[in-house]
Amino acid sequence: MSEALTRDLIHRAPKVLLHDHLDGGLRPETVLELARESGYRGLPTGDADDLAAWFVADEPGGDLVRYLEGFRHTVALMQSADSLTRVAAECALDLARDGVVYAEVRFAPELHTREGLALEDVVRAVLAGFDQGTAAAALEGRVIVVRAILSAMRQADLSEVIARLAVDFRDEGVCGFDIAGPEDGFPPTHHLSAFHLVQRENFHMTIHAGEAFGLPSIWEAVQFCDAERLGHGVRIVDDITLEGDVAHLGRLANFVRDRRIPLEVCPTSNVHTGAAASISEHPIELLRRLRFRVTLNTDNRLMSGITLSSEFEACAKAFNWTLTDMEWLTLNAAKSSFYPFDQRLALINNVIKPGYAALRA
Repeated sequence: MSEALTRDLIHRAPKVLLHDHLDGGLRPETVLELARESGYRGLPTGDADDLAAWFVADEPGGDLVRYLEGFRHTVALMQSADSLTRVAAECALDLARDGVVYAEVRFAPELHTREGLALEDVVRAVLAGFDQGTAAAALEGRVIVVRAILSAMRQADLSEVIARLAVDFRDEGVCGFDIAGPEDGFPPTHHLSAFHLVQRENFHMTIHAGEAFGLPSIWEAVQFCDAERLGHGVRIVDDITLEGDVAHLGRLANFVRDRRIPLEVCPTSNVHTGAAASISEHPIELLRRLRFRVTLNTDNRLMSGITLSSEFEACAKAFNWTLTDMEWLTLNAAKSSFYPFDQRLALINNVIKPGYAALRA
């Protein structure tokens, strides 16, 4: 029988993170310091603890609009190369301190050009920060690989430009392309030229789909855009009917499961945006039991007040997950990463599996 998960065990276990937004993971103290340095006066409070609490949009009946309000502040403070590098460096170090051994962190370059930075400068600044953060982690005896996913905003018209940018930086630390932003009214098929560019370049893509909008968004992402992974994807449960303990999958749900299309599931974020009523009622456990390619993720650590460890802890309490369950989810994430195959295999065989074996010893 596998070990029950404790907070200490979860923290020490090697973890893999595939869905984390750079502008949603700042330290509250950094937000305050960047505001002071830049003269930004829009923050609701000058106290770090109060600010951290304000960012967590977890009121009952919360929705995506309220959840996204905090990004108005973080994005405003990430408009210089120095601020981007600092935020990225702290991101890498914070993840390493949480026991994450591999992470793909996404950001939208087009959101960081208000004060004159070129798109290329934005990407270079973030990648430099990831390098600094991984080096700082190494000095603490922690090993982490952090790679970038470039997101295009689906309500804008720069997706093909951002896709080309991602491809251009593929050998410097960018591992994939994504579209983010409001799903309703902005379907992924509006950006087909960008996805086709990524496909022609033999590159990788993940698509936000099935979070605030339902099956049509997932269907377009999979069948028209050939998404390798689904950002969130939890609304696939709309195509699953339960009769007692028996689940009947519709054709789209069967297709997603049969093809092993990974779901980048973010339970706490879904609760905060109103996509799920609570962790205990979140469909991640049903999807896990039905053996979809489920991965567990943070989405926005600042806006949800979480870490990947706390996310595992919350789900373990709600669903009685064991160390074996955690390892399965972690291996799912590693297998689903955009890491080259040889390096992915080395990560699994030399880091993840030995790490979990050591926890059982």
